[in-house]
Amino acid sequence: MAQLWGGRFTKETDKLVYNFNASIDFDKKFYKQDIEGSIAHVVMLEKQGILTNEEKDKIVKGLTGIRHDIESGKLEITEEYEDIHSFVEANLIERIGEAGKKLHTGRSRNDQVALDMKLYTRSELIEVDGLIKELLGTLLGIMEDNIDTYMPGFTHLQKAQPITLAHHIGAYFEMFKRDRLRLKDIYQRMNYSPLGAGALAGTTYPLDRYYTASLLGFEGPTLNSMDSVSDRDYVIEFLSAMSIIMMHLSRFCEEIILWNSNEYRFVEIDDSYATGSSIMPQKKNPDIAELIRGKTGRVYGALVSILTTMKGIPLAYNKDMQEDKELTFDAIDTVKGCLALFNGMISTIKFNKPIMEKSAMAGFTNATDAADYLVGKGVAFRDAHEIIGRLVLYCIDKNCSIDELTIDELKTISEVFEQDLFEKISLKTCVEKRLTVGAPGPEAMRKVIMLEKEYLENDKINVVETY
Repeated sequence: MAQLWGGRFTKETDKLVYNFNASIDFDKKFYKQDIEGSIAHVVMLEKQGILTNEEKDKIVKGLTGIRHDIESGKLEITEEYEDIHSFVEANLIERIGEAGKKLHTGRSRNDQVALDMKLYTRSELIEVDGLIKELLGTLLGIMEDNIDTYMPGFTHLQKAQPITLAHHIGAYFEMFKRDRLRLKDIYQRMNYSPLGAGALAGTTYPLDRYYTASLLGFEGPTLNSMDSVSDRDYVIEFLSAMSIIMMHLSRFCEEIILWNSNEYRFVEIDDSYATGSSIMPQKKNPDIAELIRGKTGRVYGALVSILTTMKGIPLAYNKDMQEDKELTFDAIDTVKGCLALFNGMISTIKFNKPIMEKSAMAGFTNATDAADYLVGKGVAFRDAHEIIGRLVLYCIDKNCSIDELTIDELKTISEVFEQDLFEKISLKTCVEKRLTVGAPGPEAMRKVIMLEKEYLENDKINVVETY
């Protein structure tokens, strides 16, 4: 059992205790970050005169060799080591000898693991942002193609007013745009380096923390060494942001599942993103949408877990904080997988436009516009609301829509109705006259689509350049 701290102990760690304590099985995931941070640390040590140039070159060459051998499969990360830090250091010493023992000068595993986790989280955050941006591009394409695709808008899962598919998809565009804004905000707040904080109280070595921060693409160093090694706010924030992303995906999936049902038939999911039944040959199941909806709880669980873990931890580092990794890694992989799959599903889905339009014509989605018509004729809105309520009740009794009534039938409800009502409450008119910013009217939608295009072209996380 390879350990970096054996000098203080006279007995071998119990095997069960060792296995319970070890993290190599999951923290091997950020071997790249561990090596990247070590190289920056060593380059700084040489700059500060703590290491010679020859020692620095030997260590850097040894570390890059380890990274290359891991990636080529020549070197396997095995569980005989306690964690990724001891694996890298032990292999470095084995390769270059005494110089390798100086790698850890002025550094603790506490600031080392804090750095690795922050570098890994930062990298994954950028990947998640990129996947959301790809999805937004897909949604924008659907919006552009469906400015005139009529469908019912819903409240309380009941038909409310006519809208367009572009408008409906645009609501999700706004949700995912906010998700990107959250990620950008988290990136800016987390992008400070804990390297050089030591175990909790810094170090007596003359380290240049600003220099290592700049080498690793951070805005600067963290300003309190105790907080540096015990801060996992950025993990919690990232998990929170990912939970909201999953909530948005889950809401969208719920609608796809409903729209895919025989009762709606608004969409047909591509065969490559659906499955069949083992017993019912007619079935085409929206499994991907259902799985994404289900995996949302998995990501929520990771967030609640780390919040619960951190709530009772005194300053500074405690071993409990090792629990920040496994569930976070799993949540990140889950979110990335769900975003990629959802993008594939929604980009290949077929929208049944005639059925959507027919559905919008049923359910009295133009009732509000009929009331507005009466107001335009001088009827007080409260009276107009009551008249249209009676009109709807009459249509329900006759099992027809307002559009299917004759002018004589309409006048039995109110003498104010004239022939021009039918044009005023057509789907086209109901949608096109809604021109305020954010409304479904085609003119308003085209303006929004133009703004969304500009946003996608220009908005990005400002990544600080590394060495």
